[in-house]
Amino acid sequence: MLFSSLAGSLLAAEISVNTDRNPVNLKESFQIVFTANDDPDDEPDFSPLDKDFEVLNQSQQQSVEIVNWKKTKSLQWVLTVMAKHEGNLVIPAIKFGQDSSQFAAIVVNNVQAIDKTNEDLFLQVEVSSSKPYIQEQVIYTLKLYRKVNISQASLTEPMLSDAVIEKLGADKNYNTQFQGENYVVTERKYVIFPQKSGIMTIAPLTMTAEVIIPGQRRTNSFFNRQSTRTKRVASTAINLDVQAKPASAGLNWLPAKQVYLQEKWSDNSGEMIVGQPVTRTITLFVKGATVGILPELYKDNMPQHIKAYPDQPVLKEEAKDDGMVAFREEKIALIPGLAGSYTLPEITIPWWNTRTQKMEMARIAERTITATAAIGSVATLEPTPPIVSPVPASTESNTQQEMGTFQQTNTLWFWLALFFAAAWLVTLVYFLSRKSSNTKKKQVAVEKKPDVNKNLKQACSNNDSIMAKDALLQWGREKFNQSSLTKIAEQCDQLLQREILVLNAALYSAKVEEWQGTELWLAFQNNKLAKGEGSEQEDPLQPLFKI
Repeated sequence: MLFSSLAGSLLAAEISVNTDRNPVNLKESFQIVFTANDDPDDEPDFSPLDKDFEVLNQSQQQSVEIVNWKKTKSLQWVLTVMAKHEGNLVIPAIKFGQDSSQFAAIVVNNVQAIDKTNEDLFLQVEVSSSKPYIQEQVIYTLKLYRKVNISQASLTEPMLSDAVIEKLGADKNYNTQFQGENYVVTERKYVIFPQKSGIMTIAPLTMTAEVIIPGQRRTNSFFNRQSTRTKRVASTAINLDVQAKPASAGLNWLPAKQVYLQEKWSDNSGEMIVGQPVTRTITLFVKGATVGILPELYKDNMPQHIKAYPDQPVLKEEAKDDGMVAFREEKIALIPGLAGSYTLPEITIPWWNTRTQKMEMARIAERTITATAAIGSVATLEPTPPIVSPVPASTESNTQQEMGTFQQTNTLWFWLALFFAAAWLVTLVYFLSRKSSNTKKKQVAVEKKPDVNKNLKQACSNNDSIMAKDALLQWGREKFNQSSLTKIAEQCDQLLQREILVLNAALYSAKVEEWQGTELWLAFQNNKLAKGEGSEQEDPLQPLFKI
């Protein structure tokens, strides 16, 4: 047993430990190298290092040297680590199975106590405003100063609870001087929108990078790459004192740098035609805000006899170098029901100017439009009173003779009208007897096709907008070869066109309203009668007198 223990101790691998430099700074990496002169008993267990160190990288190297037929083997485990705290730290013994490494000590200084003057790598952060209002845009700028070459850098993102954070544009690189030294600066910007008032803290950002050591190369590495050391730098924390919105702001709160409000019309003449839609487009353009806080532009305050059908709003936002830009567009179809003059109310958007710290108002002035009746519409005519001329006394006798002649002529025309009426009645009876037999044959043929009229009538009576849409689309495909309600409406008269647009607006409007189908069915029937649909091509009347 004594001989076995002595042999085991003689065969045990000797494992030494060294560091690449001592002392080191906090948040600065260094290397711990474990070297064995022979194969150890097992793989190493580096978990004891986790107490005081953070292992960033780990590699293994092996070399064999033969001198005078004598072989010398060397195994190395290279660990890149970073101390978790300052002080005189101990590198514990590491187990390699039954084998064990030696102890080592290292001194870690506090890098935060050292001034940034002449530092080769550091971070600076700043904000555009330290006392913003709630939901106001805050520009957060990060600058990385370096006068050394780095690689494989990683940077944390700004973190802030109860806030919306977006990155702005691309990073910028430029040269500058700081405290008499030349630096290369990498600048990155973020935009922050705090969502609650009070003190808020933006946590420090941390960057970890490989700093290239000039003039040194790894002798045993692939392609003889340059040596590097890992360094970690951190920025300072920033406090924001977020203010609540002013009492004078009211319900609508829109903090921004600039606000533009404008309108466009599909017809700029200021005149409308009864029953025909005109599209009004309202656009809100805001600098320094997100689309989430943009107010609605359309309000249900149109004058009487004008129906409004708003489309779904278009929302966009873009992150530019100087902040966020938000965009909202709403389109409203306006249809006048009666001819006359109408005044559309003004549109106002209150907003808080973050530059002047004052409330301002974006406004579209009220607008007067004139609706005229469509060409060809039925107008109400007043009866024209007969013109009575005085009859001279000298012509009374002649007038009595003319009246007698007129009475004789009127009697003759009476008997002729009675004769033709009797002949027309006989012909009508003959025609109806033939029509009844032809109608039965045609009804059998019609029943084979889908009854659009029946489906549309049922949908309108049940106020079923979906079923009415399907029936109109089927009718439009057969009649006009169109598959869109808007295209079908363009082929119809004004009354049916308006009701189809009403149905289309009820299907896709943001406001849920109960659709009534009575007016659509009446307009559909009137449109068919006006265009002669539904009347069969029957046999013409037989001539009264055959030649």
